[in-house]
Amino acid sequence: MTPPNAELLRSLGKLARGLSALFWSLPATLIICVETANAQMLKPIGIIPALVANGLLFFGLWQMSDFQKQERPWRNVLDRAKLLAIVNLGLCPFLYWQNKMPQQLFFTAAIFILILSSLLFLFNLNIVLKQLGAMLPDETLRHETKEFTLFNRWLLVLWLVFVAASILALEFGLQTRFDQTVWMWIERGAIAILLFLGLTPLAVTMALIWKTKEVIFDGVFGARQ
Repeated sequence: MTPPNAELLRSLGKLARGLSALFWSLPATLIICVETANAQMLKPIGIIPALVANGLLFFGLWQMSDFQKQERPWRNVLDRAKLLAIVNLGLCPFLYWQNKMPQQLFFTAAIFILILSSLLFLFNLNIVLKQLGAMLPDETLRHETKEFTLFNRWLLVLWLVFVAASILALEFGLQTRFDQTVWMWIERGAIAILLFLGLTPLAVTMALIWKTKEVIFDGVFGARQ
């Protein structure tokens, strides 16, 4: 048998560590950023947890950078995701500052940019997983990443369309045309739709990350046996 390539094994190890960091930091970042915006449990330590969580996302992508450096499409999508991770890292302190000074419109605008950047990050992360699945020698993983990343991206686009439509409805005073009780149920339904369109891609992305990491582990240890 041909001995395993040491450089390839090292890059696969960093790739697996990067995927693990992404898997755990994605839900942690969402929870921590929401709590930072509320400034309740995390109030004594301020912006530090949000910085650590977003920094871990960038660390995960940075760990994946050594894999297949010669593949330009892979490098391009990974660099875009890292750029968005840096943007999120720079904007996350505004969650805490806006809660402390809600009258500052600049802080509110920064949070809207952070939300948009986070959605674009998740969108690009799915492209990263699709490109990674295409490079790994597993046909099942290749098919799953292609189908599910497309599904995730469509859900994220629908989330943006639904949010834009909701803002326009409020701007045109649509709520005044309904009874207060009816409008309350409409608001609850809208929140449920937003949660579904936002959390479903996150959950599916985490599942794809875990599946990809398992394929890498099986390939490395299977080759050694």
